[in-house]
Amino acid sequence: MKRYVLLLLLFMSSISIAQEDLTRILFVFDASNSMNQKWGSESRFITAKRILSNAVDSLSGVPDLELALRVYGHQSPVTATYQDCADTKLEVPFSKNNHQAILNKMKAIRAKGTTPIARSLEAAAGDFPDNKSKNIIILITDGVEACDDEPCVIADKLRAKGIKISPFVIGLGLDMSYLSQFDCFGDYKSAESPRAFENVLSQIVNKALVNTTVQINLNTIYGTPKETDVAMYLYESGTNNVKYTFIHTLNERNLPDTLILDPKVKYDLVVKTLPEQRKDNITIQKNTHNTIELDTPQGELKVNFDRPTNNNYIDVRVMQHGETKTLNTQKFDESQKYIVGKYDVELLTLPRRYKTVEVEQSATTEIVIDAPGTIKFRGAKPVVGQIFERKANNQYEWVCDLNPNSTRNEFVLLPGDYQVVYRKKHHRSTTYSETKSFSIYSNKSIIINL
Repeated sequence: MKRYVLLLLLFMSSISIAQEDLTRILFVFDASNSMNQKWGSESRFITAKRILSNAVDSLSGVPDLELALRVYGHQSPVTATYQDCADTKLEVPFSKNNHQAILNKMKAIRAKGTTPIARSLEAAAGDFPDNKSKNIIILITDGVEACDDEPCVIADKLRAKGIKISPFVIGLGLDMSYLSQFDCFGDYKSAESPRAFENVLSQIVNKALVNTTVQINLNTIYGTPKETDVAMYLYESGTNNVKYTFIHTLNERNLPDTLILDPKVKYDLVVKTLPEQRKDNITIQKNTHNTIELDTPQGELKVNFDRPTNNNYIDVRVMQHGETKTLNTQKFDESQKYIVGKYDVELLTLPRRYKTVEVEQSATTEIVIDAPGTIKFRGAKPVVGQIFERKANNQYEWVCDLNPNSTRNEFVLLPGDYQVVYRKKHHRSTTYSETKSFSIYSNKSIIINL
C-alpha cells in the first residue's frame, strides 16, 4: 500500500557566494493522482495549488528574482497496469515578471499521474540557464517515489554536477522513522495541517531571498542547547515593539529549530522561564547562519503529601531566595520548571509551612509533608474564636479564626497539636472564654462540640 508524505525540498547552489545578485527559484509541483485525496476540507491538490499560487503572487515585484515552474504527473493518467515515469515537464521557464504565467498554468493543470520524484529532480537541474545566480529548487509533493529511480541516487548525481541538496521534508500523518530515508538530502520537518505547510513554505522562500538564518540555543549548565518548550519574545532593541513571538522548539534531530529573522533589526530576547531570562542588543549577521546563546538551565519543583489524600488542592507560593515577590503559585502534586538555583517556598496550608530548596539541572526537587486531617466544630450558637498551633515551650501560633456567624466550622489542618480559644458570641463577658486542646492526624477527621 502506498504511503504518502508532503515534501518540501530546498535545493541550493553549491556556490557559497553568487557571482550576481540574481536569485532563481524553480517550483517543482506534484500533480500525481494521489494529490486528489482529502486534506482537511479540500483535496491536497487544491490546497497545495492555492498555497503555492499565493506564494508566487506575493513574490511579484521582488527585485533580482526569477521564477520557473516544473510539473510532474499531470500529462498521463496512472492506471492499475501503467504509470508514465517520464511524466515531468518544465511548464514555465525562467524569465522576468512571469508570475502571471505561472498562476495561469497552475489553474490549468489537473492531478492524474504517477510520482517520478527522482527523474523530475534530475531534469530540474538542467532548467537553470547558468550557475551564476543563486539557484534554488522547491519541490512540493505528497508521495513517495513511485518509479524505479531512488531520490538519493539522484541526489548524488546532482552533487556531482555541483548542486548541493538541503531539503525540508514535511510529513503528514506518517511514522517519522520513515522520513529518515531523506537524510541523504538534509533536514526534514513534520506538519499536520495546510497552515503548517504554508508557514514552512513562507520560511523557505524567505530563506532563499535573505539567506540569513538564526537558531536560539537555550543552554543547560553544561552549555548544551537542550532546554526548550518555552515562549520567546523578540523586541526591537531598546523598545517595547515586539517583532516575533515563538515557542522554542527542538527539531527532529533534537537541535534548536532554524528561524528567519529580519537582519536589519537589533533585538532584545526575553525567554519566559521562571524567572525569565534575557539577552539584549542582539545583532543578526546577513548571509550566514547566526547562533544566539542564552543560559536557561532548568530543573523541576514538586510538592507532595506523604500519602494519598482528598485534600491535595492546596497552593504553593514560590519566591526567589531572599525575595518577597511571588514568582509563581503552583498546585500540590504538580511539577513546574524553574531556573536552576535556590528558592523560598511557602506552603499555603493551615498552618503555613516554609521551606528553602535548591532546584538542580534536569532533576526534580521534591518537598514532602504529612497529609492533613480535618477538624469540625459544632455549636448550638455562633462562637467567636481562634485556632492556634502549640509550639515548643508552650508557645501558641495563630492559625485561623472561626466564622463568628456560623454554628459550624470546618478546617483542613496539618498533623500537630492545637488549641481553640473561644466564647459564645452573644456573651458579653470575658469570663465566658473557654479553651479546648486537640490533635490532628493524617487523613483523620474529628468533631469538637463548642
